[in-house]
Amino acid sequence: MSMESSTAQQVAEYLLQIKAIKLEPKNPFTWASGWQSPIYCDNRITLSYPDIRRYLSDAIANQIKTKYPQAKAIAGVATGAIGIGILVAEALNLPFMYVRPEPKKHGRQNQIEGQFDPEAPTVVVEDLISTGKSSLQAVEALRKANINVLGMMALFSYEFDIADNNMKNANIELSTLSGYGALIDTAIKSHYIKPEHEELLKQWRVEPQHWSPKNKA
Repeated sequence: MSMESSTAQQVAEYLLQIKAIKLEPKNPFTWASGWQSPIYCDNRITLSYPDIRRYLSDAIANQIKTKYPQAKAIAGVATGAIGIGILVAEALNLPFMYVRPEPKKHGRQNQIEGQFDPEAPTVVVEDLISTGKSSLQAVEALRKANINVLGMMALFSYEFDIADNNMKNANIELSTLSGYGALIDTAIKSHYIKPEHEELLKQWRVEPQHWSPKNKA
């Protein structure tokens, strides 16, 4: 994964500022998987802030221009990355499509929405990486349509080891604007969280499926 530190910190600051990310190390959230988590992330909130969404989409677009100058199309992962994906495609003046988790049950039963050219090298845009499984479902659908997937660009990652392994096993290069490490550093510097909660928060990233504030206090 690649991440330029100043950009990573700025993105983290924005996400905390607009409450797209909330940190509650002593009063954790419960995910659908049953995992207890000290972080809640909803990056769709960024779309409501024109200056911030422009900064984020331009940052992703600039990374794509540098890393994948041969890109000819952008694919967003539904539903969270449709908005940011469109903005990135607009910044690059490239065609856009989005990928559903599974084909529609009616109509044309599409999984990939939009016109696409299998000959066009494509970059996948994602808003949030947790384990990476849902993101890789989109990659698999694109590959089944014989689309050449160059790589994936994400707004934020929890930086789980399992995500790294899943991406490597799928032969997908992942780059992110910001991640959990930069978030914790930024949150401490800005006094968003107490210094004594730093270790508690870092332990969650190592073993999220077993983490609890009670046994990590």
